[in-house]
Amino acid sequence: MSEKPIDEISGVSTTGHEWDGIKELNNPLPRWWVWTFYATIVWALAYTIAYPAWPMLSSATRGILGWSSRVEVKNELAVASAAQAQFVEAIKAKSVAEIAADDQLRKYAIAAGAAAFKINCIQCHSSGASGGIGYPDLNDDDWLWGGKIEDLYLTITHGIRFAAAPNTRSSEMAPFGGVLDNSQIAQVSAYVAGLSETPSDKASVGPGAQIFAENCAACHGEDAKGNRELGAPDLTDAIWLYGKSEAAIAAQVRNPKNGVMPAWGARLGDTTVKELAVFVHSLGGGE
Repeated sequence: MSEKPIDEISGVSTTGHEWDGIKELNNPLPRWWVWTFYATIVWALAYTIAYPAWPMLSSATRGILGWSSRVEVKNELAVASAAQAQFVEAIKAKSVAEIAADDQLRKYAIAAGAAAFKINCIQCHSSGASGGIGYPDLNDDDWLWGGKIEDLYLTITHGIRFAAAPNTRSSEMAPFGGVLDNSQIAQVSAYVAGLSETPSDKASVGPGAQIFAENCAACHGEDAKGNRELGAPDLTDAIWLYGKSEAAIAAQVRNPKNGVMPAWGARLGDTTVKELAVFVHSLGGGE
């Protein structure tokens, strides 16, 4: 066997490999590095023996220490549940008004309610509770059925026009397409729009006011500020559920949309509903 050539400059033998005139020196690795590498191999083998590691057909080796990440998570959840238990029991026993008056309970209920809201409510009311066309904004002061915390609790519990809940909030705006002709609908729409905006035809406002008094005031009130007992909206502000243009108002008068909100009491339980009520009330629009 021939000896490996020696590099003239360094005096170190080469491996015999050469690329474009560059020769590879046969320098040995530092001994400390080699022993560290061996130690990591030993550590890795010991770790796989002590902890779950090697995959099998339906599970993995358990390890001689018997440690399990699933058990760790289960124990941590049990500790968290035990810490929350006192708050959950207190919320279960108290009314929403009492919860809101207790600083610690209120903070807990807001946090828990925010989590429940993200799971159950953002699909309609959006992640920021700002709603959209046909879905109420929960941050403002416009509440069809009342914005007190007790009102919110009842609305969330029983829903709105939810047929499966016997105590649901229930009222519907009648369609006036067969009662009023197109010109009358245009006039009353101009009047209603003029309560918060500038109507397109000011001449229609007077006749529209008369039509409103004869057909709409029974629910919306003579001053058009609505009736929360009936779920009739205030028409004098600039907050509109289905659009504020005269065309949108006319469409609602002609063939109204009556939205449905599920009753969450049976689905989520009374405690979660209370937490949701406290959370929604805390958004700033609650009264």
